[in-house]
Amino acid sequence: QVQLVESGGGSVQAGGSLRLSCAVSAYSTSSGYLGWFRQAPGKEREGVASIYSAPPTTAYADFVQGRFTISRDNAKSTVTLQMNSLKPDDTAMYYCAAGRDADWHPLRSSGYRNWGQGTQVTVSS
Repeated sequence: QVQLVESGGGSVQAGGSLRLSCAVSAYSTSSGYLGWFRQAPGKEREGVASIYSAPPTTAYADFVQGRFTISRDNAKSTVTLQMNSLKPDDTAMYYCAAGRDADWHPLRSSGYRNWGQGTQVTVSS
């Protein structure tokens, strides 16, 4: 059974950085389909970044604008989201996702099979 456990969330001021990590069990990080999503109160869940296949391909939402970097450590079976230059609009619950359904798209939540419980990111102005 695939398990995803996020960590690294917290509260920071605008302009600060956070590093989110997702520990992945029973799923291959070396060739699998992994993504980070976020959901703010009253808003739909949206894709942030994805890393998939081998060699790895990455995809980012437009709002990332070069501030975030997704990476994976196959030896540790983790996927990481480095977030720099954080803005108050980045405040949300961040979720790690894995797996691929038939309608998979790197930044579309409906195509991912497995989800973590989330980690809260709060950015104050």
